[in-house]
Amino acid sequence: MAEVFIPTLHTFAMKNIFTGSCGLFRFRAKPNVVMATPKEVDFENSSIHCQYWHGLFCYEKSEMEGEQTFPMTEEGRLAMKAWLEEHI
Repeated sequence: MAEVFIPTLHTFAMKNIFTGSCGLFRFRAKPNVVMATPKEVDFENSSIHCQYWHGLFCYEKSEMEGEQTFPMTEEGRLAMKAWLEEHI
């Protein structure tokens, strides 16, 4: 079974969008970060919205085949990884 790489929660907490691929399988994970204080992320209320597609083209030129939102927790990160790997 193919495995996808998903970065740490810190990457998403810094409001970074992550794109990845495995062959022709492509995905994009965009965080929705809620701040508890000006310097502290409220992980309980933050989330990561993930979309995937198959093909040669970039996100903007492709039709999404699936999408789901996951909590911004380690459990949510692992669930997103498993969900993506189911659709490779």
